[in-house]
Amino acid sequence: MEGNRVKECSFMFALRIVKLSQFLQEEKKEYVLSKQLLKSGTSIGALVREAEHAESKADFIHKMAIALKEANETVYWIDLLHESQILEKKAFDSINPDIIELLKLLTSIVKSSKMNRLDT
Repeated sequence: MEGNRVKECSFMFALRIVKLSQFLQEEKKEYVLSKQLLKSGTSIGALVREAEHAESKADFIHKMAIALKEANETVYWIDLLHESQILEKKAFDSINPDIIELLKLLTSIVKSSKMNRLDT
């Protein structure tokens, strides 16, 4: 069940990131940071999807750990955009809880998968 939740959350988050990136480029004329955000924010879901068809438990853990790293990088770009006042507080307050939830889900999945791997 948790895998489905992370799959759904990461896909919905990617959609939000695509729209935010479009807004940043069209309305704010911000191209460099928005591309970085687009890349890291959409790769989370892509890696979660890849993990669905992992070749082994180790491969699954590896892909989910990379998704976690991408989520952490996305937090950085969102924070940077906010602190540099390119991303308004309202937009930040709207999207930040979503990435924090993804971080928590991915952290939980990676930790529990590593523990389960040690138990077998």
